[in-house]
Amino acid sequence: MTRPRILLVDDDVAITENLASFLQRAGFDVTVAADGEAALREIACLRPDLVILDVLMPRLDGREVLRRLRQAGDWTPVLLLTQVGESTERAMALDEGADDYLNKPFDPYELVARIRAILRRARPGQPPLTVARALVSGFLRLDRLSRRVYLEGRELMLTPKAVALLEYMMTHPDELLTRERLLDAVWGWEYPAGTRTVDTRIAELRRALGDDAAQPRYIETVPGQGYRFIAPVETGP
Repeated sequence: MTRPRILLVDDDVAITENLASFLQRAGFDVTVAADGEAALREIACLRPDLVILDVLMPRLDGREVLRRLRQAGDWTPVLLLTQVGESTERAMALDEGADDYLNKPFDPYELVARIRAILRRARPGQPPLTVARALVSGFLRLDRLSRRVYLEGRELMLTPKAVALLEYMMTHPDELLTRERLLDAVWGWEYPAGTRTVDTRIAELRRALGDDAAQPRYIETVPGQGYRFIAPVETGP
């Protein structure tokens, strides 16, 4: 079986040396670049299956590399390594075409899990779900511009946080999402909330969707771990 090709881009040598060897042991072929300009050259030559981009780098930062790739129609999956705690800043990065992000410092095992999840849902040559105008799962539709959710053509009355939670889950289908990760992604570090806040909004979504926790169509509970959006998700007009 061919090992996925990963381009790791970070100007911190200590990070790239340790992380590259760890990723290789996890089953990936890894090439390292030290700045944004080198990253663009390597992407053109290597055609990696996924790029791990640090945001803060000399010459070209990670978000500028991402912008140039997407403007050129290159939809190689990109995972950003950030040090930004505010959910609005990270949402902007996803809107620009990142497939996912991970905050520094991070657990290397979490990075591997994110990489594998991105590779599973990646659609070669097509934009990721994170930049879709609308997300569709069967009779469920989330319009990301209007922030409205419809089920069988009927608009659901949801709180803004419930819409944001559903959006994050639909852009990460079939991926185990811990309560801590959902809290961080949707509410952000700046929000003084506990994980029970996530459970409350999940319950709101289930009521609106008519989803049975015992036999879910959309949101599955993974006991002791978190939640998973189990229905297939496609981009919509």
